[in-house]
Formats: sequence, C-alpha cells, structure tokens
Amino acid sequence: MATFGYNNTSNITDLEPWHIPMNILRMTCTIITIIISLIILGLIASKRTPRTVPMMLVANTCLSEFICVCTALSLVAFTLNNDLKQIQYQDSLCIFRAYINYSMTVIQNHSYNLQAMYRYITVVYPSRISWQSRRLNFCLIIITWIFGLVSFLPFLFTNFITYNIENQICQSPIQLSFPIIYIALIIYIIPNMILNIIYMKLVRYVHAMNKRVTPANIKSRAERELKMVRNIVIISTILVILGLPYAIFILMSFFTVIPKHHFRLAYISIDVSTTAVIIALFKTTDPIKATAKQIINELGTIITRARP
Repeated sequence: MATFGYNNTSNITDLEPWHIPMNILRMTCTIITIIISLIILGLIASKRTPRTVPMMLVANTCLSEFICVCTALSLVAFTLNNDLKQIQYQDSLCIFRAYINYSMTVIQNHSYNLQAMYRYITVVYPSRISWQSRRLNFCLIIITWIFGLVSFLPFLFTNFITYNIENQICQSPIQLSFPIIYIALIIYIIPNMILNIIYMKLVRYVHAMNKRVTPANIKSRAERELKMVRNIVIISTILVILGLPYAIFILMSFFTVIPKHHFRLAYISIDVSTTAVIIALFKTTDPIKATAKQIINELGTIITRARP
C-alpha cells in the first residue's frame, strides 16, 4: 500500500499510555451517536411521525450529524490503527476525511439556524405562508448543504490540511493563520451568532406580546415556539461548551506553543459533545418521543400476548 509523505515501516511514533483508551472512548461515543441517529431517522421515516416542516428540518439536522459522526468514526479508526501499529502513515483519504468533517460540521450547525428561523417566522410572520412552506425550507436545506461543501473545497487542493504525526490525524494546523481563523468563523462563531440573534429577537417579540392584548391561542403558540428555539440554543450551547478545548488551543496558538497532543484532547470533547447533542435532540423533539413510546408500547403488548 502506498504512503503519502511518510514511510509506514521505518517511522515509529511514540505511543502514550492514554492514547489507546482515549481512542476507544472516542470510538464508543461515535458508535453510540450513529446508532441513536439511525433510530431517530427511522422514527421520522415511519408513517407514525407527522410529515411536517419542523420534522423535515429535524431530519436534516439528524442526517447531517449522522454523516458528520460517520466521518468522525473514520478519523478515530485511522488514528487507532496507526497508534496500534505505532506508524506514521497518511492514506489517500486522509485529507478528504478532514474536508468532509469540516463541511458536515458547518451543515450541522446551520441546520439549527434553519430550525430556529422557521420557528421565528411562524411567530412573527404567521400570515407569510409561503415563508413556512415545505418547498422553501427544502431549498434552504439544499443551499446550506451546498454552502457547507463549497466552503472548504479549496482545502482539498492546497496545503491547508496536513498530516499531524503526533496526533495521527489530517487537519489544518492550529496556529495563527488564515485557515484556522476561517475554520473558527465558518464552523463556530458565525452559526452561533446567527442562532443567538434569532433567539434574542424572538424573546423580545414574545415579551412585547405579553404586554399587549393578544389572543390566548396566539400567545400560547408563541411561547411554545420560543421554548423550541430555547431547546435548539441549549443543544448548540452543548456543542460550544464541549468544543471549548479546541477554541482554547486556537487562542493559545496565537501567543504560545500548544501541547503536541492538542488534537487528541480537543477531539475527545467534540466526540462526547456529538453524543450529548443527539440525545438532547431526541429528548427535546416531542413527536419523535411520542412515536418511540407508541412503538415500544405496541411491542410490549405483542410480547405479552405471545407469552404462554
């Protein structure tokens, strides 16, 4: 098998005692996330779950996270293989995996914005039916996917992504440079700024609604949508908080030398966050929970009747 940049027999890496256990923990988290994602997608695809625009947007979030975490599983499998063999080896898909990982993270984070934007429109502009249509929201989903895939396309054809020996991963080096600032802006800062702006504007609108005479059903719907957006913000906040090690290493790199195993430390937090996020997505999406409970109850009834 060909290698890219390093010889896989003569170059031996130093293996720390915590490398293998951390790789196994990362792999466990990604597998759990994949399983839960498939369950949610299966529940959404079932005829029991309402075919509404909010469900379409949730399915988009779940699908983007599923692909993202599949890429993460490929990343950690590559790292674990190199660690077990104690080799320096960059395969032909190393840079492509990093590109897909960056792109799908952008798509995933902007999928939360699409959900929040839809909730905001239904409250603030309830008469704009065309803005709430399935066709428009599907087009917005397509646009976010194109944007995510195009945003990091130049990374495939430049040296922005390199093979990091100590961390056994292909990533853009964490240092004061245009690529790393670009990654921070596109993946984390801009999507979260948009989400929080939507949330704050909706909070102000609902508070203003409470100060004037408003029909109870309209006020109740606005508060329900505000609660849903708040749940989305909480999910996004989980990603931000557990992604802090990555952000801290970026800031540190502007002023000092960061630990050589920074990617290993950063990605364990990111992989844990994806598991926490998919669990939170399931718990905060009532139609999915209702469908799951219905199926479980029916299975319980079938098993009870099958017993002698």
